[in-house]
Amino acid sequence: MAPEVDVVVVGAGLTGAATAWALSRAGRSVVLFDAYDFGHDKGSSHGTSRIFRRVYPDALYVGMTGRALESWRKLEADSGAGLLQVRGGIDHGSRRDPRALAAVAAEQHLAHALLSPAEAQERWPGMVFDGPVLFQPDAGVVNADASVMAFLDVARRNGARLVAGTRVEAIEVGYDHVLVHAGEPVRARRVVLAAGGWLPELLATCDLPIPLPPVQVTQQQVFHFRQRDPGAVFPVLVHKDRHQIFGLPSGSDGGPEPAMKIARHDGGAPTTAGTRSGQIDAAGRRLIMDYVGTWLPGLDPEPVAESTCLYTMTEDDDFILDREGPVVVASPCSGHGAKFAPLLGEMIMDLALGRAHAHPRFSLRRAAPGVAR
Repeated sequence: MAPEVDVVVVGAGLTGAATAWALSRAGRSVVLFDAYDFGHDKGSSHGTSRIFRRVYPDALYVGMTGRALESWRKLEADSGAGLLQVRGGIDHGSRRDPRALAAVAAEQHLAHALLSPAEAQERWPGMVFDGPVLFQPDAGVVNADASVMAFLDVARRNGARLVAGTRVEAIEVGYDHVLVHAGEPVRARRVVLAAGGWLPELLATCDLPIPLPPVQVTQQQVFHFRQRDPGAVFPVLVHKDRHQIFGLPSGSDGGPEPAMKIARHDGGAPTTAGTRSGQIDAAGRRLIMDYVGTWLPGLDPEPVAESTCLYTMTEDDDFILDREGPVVVASPCSGHGAKFAPLLGEMIMDLALGRAHAHPRFSLRRAAPGVAR
């Protein structure tokens, strides 16, 4: 007879690892499978730098960032690792509308300051501004690689079974259980699918009749630029004008000297997780180099490192966090899920254990974009 556990988790990126952490610290039995080695670069969770920020035009996500901050500190206490480094963040650009963001921040009692271009330029002389700038002091950088390992280390210590290099080949769904085939069958009360960009392929491989909302997987690319002044402190940045640009300190991904990671949030090349090229597009590199030369004179505009990753984009940019029978689908995607990882692990745990229902915005059967919810 197959061994039985409370929950099987498929995928050991930030979301799957966080789910295993949350379940194991709640005393639940967990088996986690990943098709690759833990910490691999085949998905969306690798690297030393991800943005943590609290500014959104949407009160739902602002509230979630506050809860996520508490959950990050909980993970740090559990693991003994420093994972979230706070250094402040800015939002600017005609398509970002800092004044509207400031109004939402005020409504949500979120600390912030609306600066003129001159005030921002004085504060950050290595940057250029042409309009109002919203500053929020709680933004910072999450080390994704270290966070995945912290989640997994604590989960393992709490009794979770972690299996790397093992692909899930089939999932048999019963009324109140699943049988997961991954080298050996494991029976569980629930299965959590946290496969990121691999989710559409996983659903197809396992022939699961899950009504997944439309998603598009894209290959994104990021570039690292060395600071001209190693002692300068750059904030986390979101700049939406002609393009949607983000930036943050690189960590070790940018080499031994202080550097900034700069990339586009938009403009990714459609692909699948299994067919991505992993190749940098020369035109995309030139666009970011030109951006750095114009807007970030405090950086050397020649990249010192570059890499690719996957985005899984929904039409409305909202997450997918829902349960269909004993199957939980967890895709906190659209390029902004990493900051919420430990909170999402707790939310997914509650879905799996029947403690909560999906938020309408995150439902598998949510309203189409533009339709009143």
